[in-house]
Amino acid sequence: MKSENFETIAIRTQTERSLHKEHSSPIYLTSSYKFEDAEEMRALFANEKEGNVYSRYSNPNTSEFIDKMCLLEGAEDGFATATGMAAIFTTFGAFLKNGDHLVSSRSVFGSTHQLLTNVFSNWGVTFDYADLDKPQDWEALIKPNTKMIFVETPSNPGIDIIDLEFLGGLAKKHNLLLVVDNCFATPYLQQPIKYGAHISIHSATKYIDGQGRVLGGIILGTKELIAEVVGFARHSGPALSPFNAWILSKSLETLAIRMDRHCENALKVAEYLEKHPKIKLVKYPFLPSHPQYEIAKKQMKQGGGIVTIVVQGGIDAARKFMDGLKMFSISANLADTRSIATHPATSTHSKLTEEQRNEVGIEQGSIRLSIGLEHINDILADIEQALA
Repeated sequence: MKSENFETIAIRTQTERSLHKEHSSPIYLTSSYKFEDAEEMRALFANEKEGNVYSRYSNPNTSEFIDKMCLLEGAEDGFATATGMAAIFTTFGAFLKNGDHLVSSRSVFGSTHQLLTNVFSNWGVTFDYADLDKPQDWEALIKPNTKMIFVETPSNPGIDIIDLEFLGGLAKKHNLLLVVDNCFATPYLQQPIKYGAHISIHSATKYIDGQGRVLGGIILGTKELIAEVVGFARHSGPALSPFNAWILSKSLETLAIRMDRHCENALKVAEYLEKHPKIKLVKYPFLPSHPQYEIAKKQMKQGGGIVTIVVQGGIDAARKFMDGLKMFSISANLADTRSIATHPATSTHSKLTEEQRNEVGIEQGSIRLSIGLEHINDILADIEQALA
């Protein structure tokens, strides 16, 4: 039975059963594969026949994970990587060459910033940052050698939003590749390809896994574009392990129900903190006070599980709050079943200068809250006692 419903696709898309007729997909822990004869080996290596050659290229577990994500994102093909940053590096590496220019949102993950400033800049790739809240400035940054637009929306950790439909039109007008990091939204809440994105990227370590267990990433797009990604990845080797692919594919079966609870809890936390006298600022896409609230409502199903706050009193107050938390974990990860607090200025975004952090709204009092699946009363109680 075919279905267009997210939950059914995520649960029922499965690799072909073996002769054992297993109900749940097995883990294919094999590095290589056997060929029937020399001709089949030649045909597979020549891409004249589809099949598995080597697990750095493909594996039944990674193929199942990719197939599910393609259906959920509305993509034609994909490639699974060992981490989310491997997905971003592989995408940049596959499409950017010496002399190319990139326009990126200023609000990007710290390691993405490091790639642009310390790696690809050494390889002759230049870039300009644009602000998510100033779409009128984006077109002026496009140059004759601009090849790609890269954006996180919602951004990490500022939770800024940009109109994907606007970016899709801009990319089409200038014949540019639009790449969207869709990690915070997941395919359940947002499908960038529907709005004109050519490639959607995920750190599957986050909500796709959702339980803080394994690392993974994925790149999704057209068959033509993914063929270029695969060409680069086969030789650079950022492949996802079969075991992690199996975990991530199984995790997709509960993504919808988990995201519903993450979003429900996060909205309640955001609404509570917005009225708290010790909180200077709350950023959450589905709060009417969010500057891009209307855009978020247009392109996202719900607001996601991340709430970013600024505590009154700067870094000392932020540290006091974090040290006062009893149930929340202090961790650099996010999107776990367990609620997590992170101080971006001294961890995930510590390699940025203070000026760069201020430009994307990361103050010394900024704290990123990844709201988990615990009972909302316990989440709010922990926050309240830590702020006391």
